[in-house]
Order: sequence, then C-alpha cells, then structure tokens
Amino acid sequence: MNKVALKDPKVVVLGAGSLFFGRQSIWQMVQSAYLNSGTLALVDTDEIRLEKLMRLARSVVQVTGVRLKIEGSTDRKEVLRGADFVVLSFARNTVKYRGIDCTVSEKYGIRMCSGDTIGPGGIFRAMRELPEIMACMEDIRVICPQAWVINYINPSAVHGIALSRYAPDIKSFALCDGLHMPHVKRNYFMRAGIIDRKEDYTPEMAEQFDFRVAGVNHFTWLLKAEFEGRDIVPRIAESMRLRAETGTDGGDTGAKAAFNDAIGYELYQIFGYVPTCVAHTKEYVRYWQGIGRTADAIPPLSIWETEERYKRHDEMWKQVDDYIEGRLPIAGYMRAFGPDHATDIIENMVGGLGKPYYINTTNRGAVTNMNDDSFLELLCDISLEGVKPRPVGEMPRGIRGMQELVLDVHELTAEAVVERSFTKLRRAMMTDPLVNSIADADAIIKELLEQERDVLPACWYE
Repeated sequence: MNKVALKDPKVVVLGAGSLFFGRQSIWQMVQSAYLNSGTLALVDTDEIRLEKLMRLARSVVQVTGVRLKIEGSTDRKEVLRGADFVVLSFARNTVKYRGIDCTVSEKYGIRMCSGDTIGPGGIFRAMRELPEIMACMEDIRVICPQAWVINYINPSAVHGIALSRYAPDIKSFALCDGLHMPHVKRNYFMRAGIIDRKEDYTPEMAEQFDFRVAGVNHFTWLLKAEFEGRDIVPRIAESMRLRAETGTDGGDTGAKAAFNDAIGYELYQIFGYVPTCVAHTKEYVRYWQGIGRTADAIPPLSIWETEERYKRHDEMWKQVDDYIEGRLPIAGYMRAFGPDHATDIIENMVGGLGKPYYINTTNRGAVTNMNDDSFLELLCDISLEGVKPRPVGEMPRGIRGMQELVLDVHELTAEAVVERSFTKLRRAMMTDPLVNSIADADAIIKELLEQERDVLPACWYE
C-alpha cells in the first residue's frame, strides 16, 4: 500500500466559475479518499457564480458525508493561507473576447476555430490573462510560497513558460485535459480496434502499450504506439480515414470538431505521424486558411462560434441551478461527473501513488533533439518532490521545425506581456505561423487593441 505523502490537503481553485473545471474539481475532492478530508477553497470574482458553486459543493459534501471543508471568497488573499495546491482556471469573459479575436482575424484572412493558443487569438488571450496570473504569483509568494501552482488557463504553454522564467521560485506546471491519462491510452486502444468498449481496457494492457506523445501543448503528435511489440499506428490512422465522413474527434461540437478525422488523416499522410489533438492542431498550421487546396472534402476552417458557446454555458449553469435547487438529485451529480486531469494529479501527489501523467513542463532531455528548456507536453513522473519527464526520443523533422516556430511565438508572447514590450508583441505576431502579411498583422493588432481596451492593461496604450 502506498504511503500517503500529504494529509488533509488544501486545494484553492482561482476561477471556480470556470464550469469546465469547477464542477469536476468538486466531484474529485469528494470522491477521493486522499482528498476528501482536506479543504476545497473556491475563488471567483463573480459573487453569484461563486455562491452557486459553493452551494453545490456543500450539498455534495452533505449528501456524501465526507469531511471535506468548503471555503469561498471573491478575494484570493482570504483563502490562500495554508494552500498546498493552487489551480489557476479563470478567464474573464473568454467567450466574448475569443469571438472578437476570431472575427477581427478573419477579416484579414486568418481563420481560428478556437482562438486561444496560436494566431492572434492566442497572443491576445495571453495579453488578457497573463498579467493577472503574474499578480497571483505575487500573492502566492507572500502567503503560501510552498504551494504547487497548476496553470489550467490557455494558452497553457505561454503561461507555463512565463511562470518558469519569471517566477522560478514557485513550484509550477501547466495542464491541458486533452492527454488525460489513462483515458487517452484507452481511447487509442479503441481506435486501433483492440478493444470495443472502454470497460475492456485493463492495467495489464496499459503495461504492454509503449505509447509516446510529445510536442507543444495543442500541437502534440503520437510518436510511437506499440502493443505487445506490434506497431498499431497504422490501425489508428486507418480508423481516422474510415471515420473521416463524420468529422469528429473528441467530445466537442461546432468549429473545433469539424472535419477532425479527415484533417488528422491528411496530416498523417504528409508527416507519417498522427496528431493527437486535431481540434487544436488544425489551427496551428496554415493549410486550412482558405489560401490553397488540400483534400477536396475539407473546406477552410470554421470560425469560433460565440453565440453557440454562450448557449452551451447557459445550459451548464442551468444544470448547476437544477442541482442546488433540488430539481436534480445530488446523487445524480455524482454519477454524471468524473475525475479531472488536475485533481487526478493532485490526488496522485498527495497519495504518493506514483502514476505518470501528461503535463506541460521543460523538456530536460526527454525529446533528444530539442532544447532542454523547450516547454513541451510530456509524460512525467510527478510527486511532491518535483516533476521528471520520461524519455521520448527524437522529434521527427518537419514536425520539429513547426514545433520550434510555435515555441518562438509562445516565448516571444510571454516576454512581450511580462516585459510590456510592444516591439516583442509585434515580433510575436510576425513570427506566428498563420501570419502572411505585415500590414494585415499590424491592422489586427490595432483593431484588437481598440476593441479590447476595457480588459487589456493600460501599458499597451501608453
């Protein structure tokens, strides 16, 4: 039996109103025997949303009978003391501003289906979120300097780079739920036709599955997939080809899901490797920008759909309302939700369970032909003592060149925001793989600065 590494942990969630993480964090903190005697502190600047999530959390605790303590505040300083983990998951009006980013960029020939990590959308989202992240670090440095900081805010790599460079005294790493283990391994087993149902996947199978993924967040590739010594990548790719007519890859809907299998298969044909996060990866390359021809069946990228996203969020909040008002039973909540990537990792660290997870961190030799400080998404052993990436091997040529370009954009973006440098902001934009015109890029910067004046720091207007 594993020895518990930390008893009664305190987890602080900054941005609890982010429904994609807030609801699942409650589920995991209650469900896990390693976590449910500790404290969950919820922080959000929106008092109404915060109150709803706290009511939900307290109802779940009451029904399940666990000892989990629930705290909440609109001021993070009130609950940071004693924190063992601080999860960053906030985003101010992200649906609205991602819509602005994508609409303005489309005027100048840049099509973004997500707009939160690469292209003008990724750069401007970092301009909106990173200053607040760095302000959080100032408070953490004073109030709970020993806490682990887990960044869950896109662009995850940009923010992770900034934390590693500008707050090296704080223990941190960055996350994306796209490579949540062990689910991602199991899903590729189903893709390859080795199992038909997720319930058929066993730990013994996992041990025999040599599975290697690496790359910049949202631009990761399946570099090796061998089961019992047999290469199953061709079977995975063939499943993408056969499912290309449906155009879905993952659980998302709308622009991010359109034509993902067809796009993933075409990228496999070109580079010889399967992209593992097609919903985002297709936005990192210039092929579906409407300026050239690829497969006849694949049109230019669809654009981020603001109104549909608002409707989706409204439905999620309605579900929360139904739980806290009693129209849906809390027992149903415990069946409807499941583990989250961040809280899975926290459980692993607290319990000393020794499970590996994909996180975003510095390379440190894992990918042998990329710099040690390259900020990549890698399978890591992670404990309270630290993070250690597992060996990957070489990044293939072609893919490696694109990785380096994306890293340059991300690093320049982090430097521009933290140093408040318009010169580096413009340089990041001109380096971006989706930008083909200096004049158009300057116009995008000018328009986005004007339309997002109410949420951007004043330094950009001085």
